[in-house]
Amino acid sequence: MRADRWDRPTDLVLDIDPPSSDAFALAVEAARLVHQVLIEAGLAATVQTSAAKGLHVFVPLDASTTIDDAAAVTRAIAARAERLDPALATTAFLKEERGGRVFVDSSRAGGGTLVAAYSPRVRPGTPISFPVAWEDLDRVAPNDFTLCTVPSLLGATDPWRQLMPAPSLLSPALVEEGRAIPVARVQAMHADLRRMRAQGRRSKPAGR
Repeated sequence: MRADRWDRPTDLVLDIDPPSSDAFALAVEAARLVHQVLIEAGLAATVQTSAAKGLHVFVPLDASTTIDDAAAVTRAIAARAERLDPALATTAFLKEERGGRVFVDSSRAGGGTLVAAYSPRVRPGTPISFPVAWEDLDRVAPNDFTLCTVPSLLGATDPWRQLMPAPSLLSPALVEEGRAIPVARVQAMHADLRRMRAQGRRSKPAGR
């Protein structure tokens, strides 16, 4: 969102988070699931490396879109991607529940932080978040984009601007679908509380 319109998101974002730093190929597969869902929903998107181990998928939004609607649709898209291949993708917020699958994170709407395109990370090699065409995803790796390589890749061009599609309007049906899906972070918090209560009951001395 922009500072002068904090109540209107500029993009719908899904964070594709693989289970380990050497599983970028799995992140690409999961991103393609998300892309398939978006195409079927009539939404255009672009993708960038996260400068860590995963990918970020962006859907530019019409200026009238509310945060609540964007958050709902993000949950719906993540859930649909998970259903396409539940052995690969998951919407489980807690790491211990992911079972080595790629986390399709729908929690970025309404306040989640995100690395901007062309941003460096304080990691070995100084990797940089970089936009990639969908058809090129299978031919890149996160360490292709570093402080040393990106200047020559850019030249006088701006792939982020060139690859970014026009803003989309969200389908009311997709919004309603997403509203019926619990917020992952809240759902995980409630699950944690239930586990703590159960452990507390089991740890009480007998007779109490």
